[in-house]
Amino acid sequence: MRDDPRLDEAKAIPIENIAGMLDIPGLKRAGNEVTGPCPVCGGVDRFSISPRKNLFNCRQCGGGDGIKLVELVQGCDFRAALAFLCGEAAAPVSPEEQRRRVRRAEEARQKSEEEARRYREKAIHAAKKIWAEAAGGTLNHVLHYLDRRAIRIDGLPLCLRDIDRHKYYQINGREAVHVHTGPCMVAAIQRPDGRLSAVHQTWLDPAQPNGKARIVAADGRVLDAKKVRGSKKGGAIRLTGALKSDVLVMGEGIETTLSAMVADTYPGAMYWAGIDLGNMSGRMRPVDGRRWSGLPDMTDKEAFYPPPWVKRLIFIQDGDSNPTMTRAKLESGLRRAMALNAGLVAQIVHPGKGVDLNDILMGVADAG
Repeated sequence: MRDDPRLDEAKAIPIENIAGMLDIPGLKRAGNEVTGPCPVCGGVDRFSISPRKNLFNCRQCGGGDGIKLVELVQGCDFRAALAFLCGEAAAPVSPEEQRRRVRRAEEARQKSEEEARRYREKAIHAAKKIWAEAAGGTLNHVLHYLDRRAIRIDGLPLCLRDIDRHKYYQINGREAVHVHTGPCMVAAIQRPDGRLSAVHQTWLDPAQPNGKARIVAADGRVLDAKKVRGSKKGGAIRLTGALKSDVLVMGEGIETTLSAMVADTYPGAMYWAGIDLGNMSGRMRPVDGRRWSGLPDMTDKEAFYPPPWVKRLIFIQDGDSNPTMTRAKLESGLRRAMALNAGLVAQIVHPGKGVDLNDILMGVADAG
């Protein structure tokens, strides 16, 4: 059966076209994939199609190529799927079945949105509890850590706090496993309206070369010493507090952004940390033949954009990550900002290949 002469013809059909032939409801593009409710089990957060790989996947129903997709949706065998794809046998979906699928997709979408809303509210509540716990900190851990990184400023930003003994949990599926307790720098992440929506946590250890804790999981893997709790999308760590300047300088991390602030290249500017590249760029619009287009998907309404009073936006590009990807993401974020803020001037500052601003700052401090 696998020698069927129709096989090559069926395999040549792009899987996105096959999804269209099957009239699967509720699909939408998300980055480089097409996602939506699974046409069989109805799970919104389970079903995706990768046009680049020409494959689909549902975490409950399984995955495979376009032929497998026809078998799944039509409930047919391999030979019938080939016949459908090669136009030899129409397998139309009845109006009743189509209405059932649309209804299931809508119910699944509503259920998924409600679950996401409840999870987001729970995460924000947890972030606020951590921020309140950090209110009693001495800031000694933060001061020592920043000093180790050659970041010496008069008066710490109000958005930074610390906790003497803060627990680190590794998430394994639905289980949270406690793997470390130690000092932690906690930074407030604020939404565009100024409300706290998340906290950025950095576990510290002065015995380590970079001042950050070395956290090891039960299986021996070294875990990232940084975690975000809450809802970070569209938010920022406002290191210059309530200052309203028409110049905003933004790096990905706290250390990079504070290093730019210490250098004072843009006197009077606001300095905000963007948390990560994905938050700074928002979702990118896919372009055929380009892995990272650098073009913003303007349907992403939760992506970061600067306040309306900002007239000049400067993104700092770290030199120690993939340069092509990093540049494209930063360009996407700047283009989004310029599209939403008429007259905005935007630019990218690059400290050099293989380094970030804090590397340069520490090098200057060591040389002195």
